[in-house]
Amino acid sequence: MKRAKKEVAAYAGLTLMTVIIGFSFIFVKIALRHTSAIDLLAHRFTAATVGLFFFYLFRRKGWPVIDRKRIFPLLALSLFYPLLLFSMQTIGLQFTTASEAGILSATAPIFTVILASIFLKEKSSFWQIIFVLLSVGGVVYIMYKNGLGEINSETLKGDFFILLSVVSMAIYFVLGRKVTQQFNAMDITFFMTVTACIVFNLIAVTAHLNSGTLSLYFAAFNNSEFLWTILYLGVLSSFLTSFLTNSALTVIPASQVSIFNNFSPVIAVFSGMLFLNETLHVYHIIGGIMVLVGIIGVNVLKKDDVNKKI
Repeated sequence: MKRAKKEVAAYAGLTLMTVIIGFSFIFVKIALRHTSAIDLLAHRFTAATVGLFFFYLFRRKGWPVIDRKRIFPLLALSLFYPLLLFSMQTIGLQFTTASEAGILSATAPIFTVILASIFLKEKSSFWQIIFVLLSVGGVVYIMYKNGLGEINSETLKGDFFILLSVVSMAIYFVLGRKVTQQFNAMDITFFMTVTACIVFNLIAVTAHLNSGTLSLYFAAFNNSEFLWTILYLGVLSSFLTSFLTNSALTVIPASQVSIFNNFSPVIAVFSGMLFLNETLHVYHIIGGIMVLVGIIGVNVLKKDDVNKKI
């Protein structure tokens, strides 16, 4: 009964996470109007860290204690999420639309299945492989159509970085399933958030010192639009979503957690069209359908295979 309650809470948390992430793409696009990618990452995780510290102050249950001997798994996890994931995503969103980034991000479960088969030795059926190829084909089709306009197009560059962020997410799901069995979800969130805050701020400050623009480091905060955007990205889309994901991974398999990312693209596409006036082309719809059908096929077949074994 206790396990069932935990699973219900985990699924509810993942649903909330999906909505937050779906809107995060347009918030990144808005924030990039006022600052550079590296400054955005630094301020985003500074806000997340501040939110984290306030959480612990009000919680009053003591600060996390992480054994130095077990710090390597947390560093490895933090490298892929949030460091590489958000770096690649933010860079990619400078060149592509929030809608397209959302569609490409939907391939996370596919990459998770592929990586799980390589590193966790999970076997896939013939039809699962077919659906994986269909989903990957949808991504290739979108990128191909984007590249038709001009060689080395900006959008194609953006798509490439978005896909790198998706691969980072998939690696995080595979690694996270094991790490979350060793650490408390809140401790993992604390470590990842603070690590990202330190790394991104060091990079940003160094870049400003080299260019002699340190006085402009906090200039974006003079704009009210940037202020509420960074609060959303930092407190909700970084701190809260990390906690909800880490909590879910303690009771739900990584492949099932990754499925929830399938709903974020839908939110990202419509929010991009509504709030950023982005255009959705026919090839986006065709490629998006290929991606989603492939994902649904892989996971439905996986569920059937588990039921047969039971």
